[in-house]
Amino acid sequence: MFTLIAIAIDISEKTDDFVKTGLSAQQILTKYYFGFVPFIWGLLYPLFVFIAVIFFTSRMAGRSEIIAILASGTSFNRTLRPYLIGGILLGTILWLGNRYVLPKANDIKGSFHSKYLDKNDPTKNRQYSNCYNCFYLRADSNTYIGIKSWDPIAQSGTSFFLHRVKNNKLVYNLRSSSVKWDTATKKWKISQVIERKIDSLKETVTEHPDLILKINLKPDELRNDDYIKDKLTTPELARYIKTQRMRGSEGLSAMEVERHRRTATPFSVLLLTFIGAVIASKKTRGGSGLHLAIGIIIASVFIIADRFSTVFATKGNFDPLLAAWLPNIAFIIVAIFLYRRAPK
Repeated sequence: MFTLIAIAIDISEKTDDFVKTGLSAQQILTKYYFGFVPFIWGLLYPLFVFIAVIFFTSRMAGRSEIIAILASGTSFNRTLRPYLIGGILLGTILWLGNRYVLPKANDIKGSFHSKYLDKNDPTKNRQYSNCYNCFYLRADSNTYIGIKSWDPIAQSGTSFFLHRVKNNKLVYNLRSSSVKWDTATKKWKISQVIERKIDSLKETVTEHPDLILKINLKPDELRNDDYIKDKLTTPELARYIKTQRMRGSEGLSAMEVERHRRTATPFSVLLLTFIGAVIASKKTRGGSGLHLAIGIIIASVFIIADRFSTVFATKGNFDPLLAAWLPNIAFIIVAIFLYRRAPK
């Protein structure tokens, strides 16, 4: 039901954009919704589990089955054991999905956004900026390179330069009018090269018509992709973050939060399962309706807290690991409080 509602809302919001793409309904289904539906499942998975736990536990409590279990001498902790086992199992499924399956779905959805939808969005339509495809990064601990107007299709660019630094002093400078990736040799080919070697007060200048350059850089690393953190599997994301940090790239907080969130969210499944079982095990006059209302409120607060912590980490100086786990830490306290108040 939640998936159908999400699809209906998404279609109503993007109808005009879908028409502008010129694609058929089948193409939109395969190129977009095959990625969107798993994305919604992953996003709402903890809520699905939470509501399911509250629903059937509340039904048991309404029929006095929980009271009968406790009256038989079974401890409340023993009653919760199946919930914890089920929560661990379901959380493990989400953990594996977050690491390996959902990135593939996000690749489908993100590629569709980049190709068809973002070009009509003024907040994301940055390809007309003079330096959207400009790159300045660190190839290794002493080498810095820059490329202007990089074309990822042709794997070539203009105005290439390379600096080498030693003891905080520039010792080598190389500039060329163009740079191109040679797929045969797996090296960079630069043209109209001016090479400068600086040694104290002495400077040697050499000109080359062409030059083969071997540096620690691959063409697939030169890309501006707003959805890359969602497309990469967790091992790929960890390697990408490590490489970009070495290159001196900025704005890695969002990727760090995403990497830690892929572990924190599965843990929240176990946590919400425990909270749902504790809340719904008490028989109330409101029955399942009251339990579901309380559960939805708690889940909403949890999601809002998760969004807030993510924003603080990506836009401020909040630690990414703490941002990903802060909602879980806060709700562990809530779970302990509810557990102590639960009828045993």
